[in-house]
Amino acid sequence: MYEKSLVEKAKRLRRQGKTFPEVCVNLHHEIPKGTMSYWFKDVKISRQGGERLQGIYRQNQQRGRDRAIEKKREVRERYLRVVRKESARLARRLEDKQVSKILLAGLYFSEGGKCGRGFLLFGNSDPKMIELFLGLLRYVYETEAGKFRCTVQCRADQNIQKLEKFWSETTKIPFSLFYKARVDPRSIGKKTKKKDYKGVCRIDYFSARIFNELMIIAEALSNYKIKGP
Repeated sequence: MYEKSLVEKAKRLRRQGKTFPEVCVNLHHEIPKGTMSYWFKDVKISRQGGERLQGIYRQNQQRGRDRAIEKKREVRERYLRVVRKESARLARRLEDKQVSKILLAGLYFSEGGKCGRGFLLFGNSDPKMIELFLGLLRYVYETEAGKFRCTVQCRADQNIQKLEKFWSETTKIPFSLFYKARVDPRSIGKKTKKKDYKGVCRIDYFSARIFNELMIIAEALSNYKIKGP
């Protein structure tokens, strides 16, 4: 049984907009929530107190949302760490040249030119894609440096010399094997919006043998029926 003065003080605190935990702290008593709910059932909270409680509730809701977001982020990070670890193990299989050749054929079949018969043609604006293509090509086959050609395709407001320097360093192809850069006439008078856009790097490699082999491998892969479980 609680003293009447304690109950009245609790009600006064509640009218001021104090939360249940705050009421307990002010009274120096651990009072069950159910008991306080009974005491406060007819208590009319002041306007200022109501605004205070609403602010606290909103803060608590935001903290709850923040905790939920953080929890999801942690779960996602754990999942991605597992995926990265498995992917690194999978990537090491590229040390097998037959596996690398399969990937090269698939990459070329999806991104490379198919019209030519005497050379490979591969273009992309992503340096990583260009590096992957050239890395696989040079690893799987004994390529000849003199058979490579590189063309930069860019917008009118871009610095061609800087772009060619960037792509020469990326591809390890010397300037002497670069064709004249191609400027998109549709871009004249228009500003390039993407700050880091390096244009498109087009790689030519003159080898009918490699072209034909990759296309035949790609055809075999596309015709292969994978048996399900």
